[in-house]
Amino acid sequence: MSDGSTPMMRQYRGLRAQVPKDTFLFFRLGDFYELFFEDADEGSRLLNLTLTKRNGIPMCGLPYHAAEGYIAKVLAAGRRVALCDQMGEAKSGQMVDRAITKILSPGCATGLELTDPKLPRWLGAVRRGDGKKRPWGFALLDASTGEFRLSEPRDEVACKDEIKKTHPAEILVSEEETEIPAWMDARTTVTRIPEWSLEEDAGRTVLCEHYRVQSLDGFGCRGMGPAVGAGGALVRYVRETLKGGMRHWQVPKPLLSEGYLQVDSATQRNLEIFDSASPGVSTSLLRAIDQTQTAMGGRELRSWLLRPLRNRTEVEERHDAVAGFLDDVGAMDDFRETLLEVRDLGRLVGRLAGGSGTARDLLALRTTLNVLPVIQSKGLALAGKLNRRISESIDLQESLAQELSRAVADDPPASLREGGMIRDGYDKILDSHRTAMREGRSWIAELQAKEIERTGIKSLKIRFNNISGYGIEVTKTHLDQVPKEYQRKQTLAQAERYVTPELKEMESKILGAEEKSTARELELFGQLRESVLSRSESLQKTASALGTLDALAGLATTARRWGYVRPTMREDRCLHIVAGRHPVVEQLLAGGADPFVPNDLWIGGEQGTLMILTGPNMAGKSTYLRQAALICLLAQIGSFVPAASAELPILDRIFTRIGAGDDLARGQSTFLVEMNETAMILHHATEDSLVILDEIGRGTSTLDGLSIAWAVGEHLHDEVKAKTLFATHYHELAELALTRKGVRNYRVDVREEKDRVVFLRRIVEGEADRSYGIQVARLAGLPETVLNRAGEILKGLEEGETDASGKPARIKPKNPKQGKSPKLQPDLFAERGNSF
Repeated sequence: MSDGSTPMMRQYRGLRAQVPKDTFLFFRLGDFYELFFEDADEGSRLLNLTLTKRNGIPMCGLPYHAAEGYIAKVLAAGRRVALCDQMGEAKSGQMVDRAITKILSPGCATGLELTDPKLPRWLGAVRRGDGKKRPWGFALLDASTGEFRLSEPRDEVACKDEIKKTHPAEILVSEEETEIPAWMDARTTVTRIPEWSLEEDAGRTVLCEHYRVQSLDGFGCRGMGPAVGAGGALVRYVRETLKGGMRHWQVPKPLLSEGYLQVDSATQRNLEIFDSASPGVSTSLLRAIDQTQTAMGGRELRSWLLRPLRNRTEVEERHDAVAGFLDDVGAMDDFRETLLEVRDLGRLVGRLAGGSGTARDLLALRTTLNVLPVIQSKGLALAGKLNRRISESIDLQESLAQELSRAVADDPPASLREGGMIRDGYDKILDSHRTAMREGRSWIAELQAKEIERTGIKSLKIRFNNISGYGIEVTKTHLDQVPKEYQRKQTLAQAERYVTPELKEMESKILGAEEKSTARELELFGQLRESVLSRSESLQKTASALGTLDALAGLATTARRWGYVRPTMREDRCLHIVAGRHPVVEQLLAGGADPFVPNDLWIGGEQGTLMILTGPNMAGKSTYLRQAALICLLAQIGSFVPAASAELPILDRIFTRIGAGDDLARGQSTFLVEMNETAMILHHATEDSLVILDEIGRGTSTLDGLSIAWAVGEHLHDEVKAKTLFATHYHELAELALTRKGVRNYRVDVREEKDRVVFLRRIVEGEADRSYGIQVARLAGLPETVLNRAGEILKGLEEGETDASGKPARIKPKNPKQGKSPKLQPDLFAERGNSF
């Protein structure tokens, strides 16, 4: 290896040339994957491996059986991995054949390196729009399941929002693109591709070739342009760069925004639908309602939350299905127990198509297929048309199940070359090879016993080595007893190895049988794999059906456990909730000293469209606002809702403006971020929208902030007519109700106890007359001296000690002996911040 010109290094360099740049090559050598040259230098640091040199060539290695964990680290770092595997067993004096078996990228991985079975792993592509007639193109592929989606966001803002909501692990952009990469967070790897590969014509050509059709119209893609270009780029990247398996890909599914309740990424974040807004906290709406038993059900539920329904018939059909499970909770529990036997059917097919599948995947598939008749039977017995229709769509694949039951061993090895994948009796050719192997090994055992008796060497052993084969091993203390006809084969530290003519002859028979047996098993595995992949479309539809039934049963379980009720979907735009509860906070408080306090909400129609909600910080305003939005969202995914009763309209969008932070990367202040989100609402909300506003105008002067908040409230009431819940510390906004019939004032009820305030969490009609800022500051633990001084200053402001400009004319000097802070606090100068 000194000059890199040995046969093995020439083989390495030839294979390295086949791999894309910026890709680690894991080169199989026996029980290890080795990295050489630059890969070794960089890989040793990334993977914490020991870097060594052999004849001047840098190298490091990792155990073959532990490769999945190392691959996951490489993908998490945004890099690709090419696996170079041995295509046969090593033989003495011969170069083993090797080939690139798989190339993995952050967005295209089908093996166990997937970190969360209930999370999709998206590979995305973006085609820039022109800002005028041509929309943007956005395509997503989950290579692990074959799910393929196309969409055409109307503009840059909408496209950016889609990316934020879906969090692709990797995204393809034009090599000429300068702006889009800056949108990505640390979780997304940006891969640049030629501009022409994103063109519509190029995409249409490659998609039609892949799906063997003349037109994409049959997939619902009529009229699509940029999305087709982005989708074609995904196909080309996986096929040509990653050389990945694509037979399990589903047909592209267009996602049309008008078919779903729109929830932008800011609202998704503010409502904590998938992740908590607090670092290190794992609470979210998804965690609160996810009772799914399978990975497929978990991913399905997640997709429902990402895109709630907007069609009333489809929403009510899901409600019927959830009710169908609840009609017989014993049958529901039995159904869910059966689901525990189901494996991840969608990803099993993906692994087999991607080349990483093993006999253990066939075993898992067999287990799932064998339980399908029971699941279908139980599903057909449920009430609800949707439950029965989905159950009928399950393809039992009886012939495949029978074939796998006859063929696959009950405990197959992890590797395809270890032997033992296929049952005895399945294949006559394989059985004959195995018989020869067993007879040969039996003969070896008999030979060992005979030689021990003949030579008198009790420690004599006949051992096998992958390189040197079979040998008679004699320890050095007994060398004087070795028969003359033994032929020395190998010298060891404490022993010598010998062969005899008859042992060599039998070795040839045994090894020949083993080699033929391994080859036959691989051939049979390939046939079984092909049998599975030829049914991939049907298997994926069954996977989808199982996921849907699991998600519906999970929603029913959540409803039963937490006392959710079926919502009534109204024809008008009115929203009426009785004793509504926040689905996440309710669970956090369960079993505690302070139970959750339910509240009513009635908005729309004669009840008006604008609710002004006032009250102190920590009183529960934000919880009340969020629970209203979450109840509506839950209803439109088909779930029951946490309330005593709920009559809800079908919403087109949910907007939230809750809290804000600086966007330092883009040079935007807290106030500008707040105004951007508010502008988005004013431009896109309709009378079918629900708008949640939790403070507006806090990032500027008091009068500026009040003026903006007032004008926003007027516009939403007068022009947009969206159902709006507006929490504020600007108590002056309550005066909107004096001039507008559709404005209602509500407050969070509190009780004063000396210089402290008790939050009752009840929403009552009327406006708050104070904000209790100093009392809340006392709860936060501010020093008493600071609180007393704040009281002195407040008293001066209350008494009107201001100059002609409205500013305080004088504040009395600090008096350490001054008494306790006064209790009253005027509205205009109230402490401002997020409610709890």
